[in-house]
Amino acid sequence: RLTESGLSMVDWHLIKEMKPPRTQAEWEAEFQKYQQFPEFKILNHDMTLPEFKFIWYMEYSHRMWGRLVGLAYILPAAYFWRRGYLNRTMKGCVLGLCGFVCFQGLLGWYMVKSGLEENPNSFDVPRVSQYRLAAHLGSALLLYCASLWAGLSLMLKPHKLPDTHQITLLRRFARGTGSLVFLTALSGAFVAGLDAGLVYNSFPKMGERWIPDDILAFSPAVKNFFENPTTVQFDHRILGIGTVAAITGLYLFSRRIALPRRTRLALTSLLTMAYMQVGLGICTLLMYVPTPLAATHQSGSLALLTLAIWLLTELRRVAK
Repeated sequence: RLTESGLSMVDWHLIKEMKPPRTQAEWEAEFQKYQQFPEFKILNHDMTLPEFKFIWYMEYSHRMWGRLVGLAYILPAAYFWRRGYLNRTMKGCVLGLCGFVCFQGLLGWYMVKSGLEENPNSFDVPRVSQYRLAAHLGSALLLYCASLWAGLSLMLKPHKLPDTHQITLLRRFARGTGSLVFLTALSGAFVAGLDAGLVYNSFPKMGERWIPDDILAFSPAVKNFFENPTTVQFDHRILGIGTVAAITGLYLFSRRIALPRRTRLALTSLLTMAYMQVGLGICTLLMYVPTPLAATHQSGSLALLTLAIWLLTELRRVAK
């Protein structure tokens, strides 16, 4: 999304597209297909073939990586299933994860299609629907969280934490904080989809104001939260600040409770990563969203979500 390459491949084939163009004629034919769609006509009408090759290979790499991820799920799952290594619970989990992988690929193409549709009455920069982009990202994050939870639950020996009121509160606090981390990461899809990171490149204020004048410019008002770049950036800021505040509060609350060393490490790592992620976000904003820094910020959100899932597995209840 950051390299504006997502619409360079204008069709989808599970097997056929795995072979990239090789000859000059094949590349020219691929480029001609791209020229029939809005992104070329409105935004990239002066693009050269070498420039097209760059964005095409970026999208191609993303799709091939998706197929590799699919194989990384399906092939080992088939092997372990056949060898009888999976109990009934794990079989259900494996089937769910493999099905989710396939769904994620189909959702990705559904997202891309939204950016290829012709709209004769619009001369805006062609882009995929921010709703479909958020669905695609949200689906990927859910798949990642489910996979990580399953893996950590199998690999890490659970702690027998005392069943006290404080531990119960800590678990609830951690679940709420983890949900907030997920929601903040998901809101980044709307920021990316609307290029909302480019509308107010100042911090802590947005321009000269704490709350900009155009935050409710669209009607009905609820539309602003998903389609107004100003509101989307404002929401992402508030969610980010709220997430850091929640993680800080969680860490301070946990200081009053005796916890295993590994659990304490998860909490400390989560706190440290939260402040690093806020710093990355502010720098990305102030520097007008340079691609390397923006990609690092996106990676930071996944790292933060990873640590939140780790903490939740550390605090999980042990079946009696």
